[in-house]
Amino acid sequence: MSKPRVRAASVPLAAALTAVALVGGCSSSGSGDATRSTTQAAPAAANDLQDDYQKVIKDVLPSVVQIDAADGLGSGVVYDDKGHIVTNAHVVGDEKRFKVTTATGEQALTAELVAAYPEQDLAVIKLSEVPSGLKAAAFGDSAKAEVGQIVLAMGSPLGLSSSVTQGIVSATGRTVSEGRSGGGTGATIGNMLQTSAAINPGNSGGALVDLDGQVIGIPTLAATDPGMGDGAAPGIGFAIPSSMVKTVADQIIKDGRVTDSGRAALDITGRTVLGDDYRPAGVAVVEARKDGAAAGAGLKAGDIITRVGDDEITTIDSLSEVLASDKPGQKVEVTYVRDGSEKSAEVTLGEM
Repeated sequence: MSKPRVRAASVPLAAALTAVALVGGCSSSGSGDATRSTTQAAPAAANDLQDDYQKVIKDVLPSVVQIDAADGLGSGVVYDDKGHIVTNAHVVGDEKRFKVTTATGEQALTAELVAAYPEQDLAVIKLSEVPSGLKAAAFGDSAKAEVGQIVLAMGSPLGLSSSVTQGIVSATGRTVSEGRSGGGTGATIGNMLQTSAAINPGNSGGALVDLDGQVIGIPTLAATDPGMGDGAAPGIGFAIPSSMVKTVADQIIKDGRVTDSGRAALDITGRTVLGDDYRPAGVAVVEARKDGAAAGAGLKAGDIITRVGDDEITTIDSLSEVLASDKPGQKVEVTYVRDGSEKSAEVTLGEM
């Protein structure tokens, strides 16, 4: 089976909001009272869940905006009351100025880029003028997200502003390589949330929200199935966790750039090499930065990295995916080939 690919979801279908209730009945000798009790409980449970949905939408949707750039359209989330908006780097692209439409605004506002961080596919823009009543979203703790948790995705899929879709957290801790086709940044992003909530082109940069009304992720990628001609793989989308969003956004707002990425690195320039069977067989070190992590452990140009810890390394992408789940300062065993002989070294990882 072909491995699903992912694509950035920021290119210019509203989805229906569906309430699902789990109703449990209790048996009592098959009495009619028990049947009536269960029947009455079902609408009550459905109404309670619907009320929860509508409250979250009312609280959070005004903080989700539509962003128009020269080359496409995406979404963003109001980060603070000073007019800062967080979105994806692939939404802003190479642009510096944008038109921003709020959920309740009739006229587009202007905004300028503060900084983008393509390595994590995040960016911050700032409104030139902050309208009265602008409401910042509340960002929650993505580390507490659990599989099966109900979430809502808010944004502007295909330019349909203020759209909401519903699903669950399908998995946590995913590492996904974005690719550059379709407007992506080529980033490899770790610890992503996988969700069944529909994420369509234009949703990128919007909000993945829990039923407490807190943003736990920024929808960024939708899976594609190469077995179906790269068509969409329904119900498989990915969101950057709010913990990383806050880390990057806070640094950009304070310093105008990311000063502490929290991303591990070997401090090398590398390329994928092929084996005798013409299949990817490792990453050749083209250059090991002087005083960098790899050079400090004795690796040098010409070495071919084949394993990091217990993970096999066959391509640049696979190396990036392994490092995305590691931390700067962490010690890892790197296996490599030099002049036909396999060697290993303990490397203290640097920072991207």
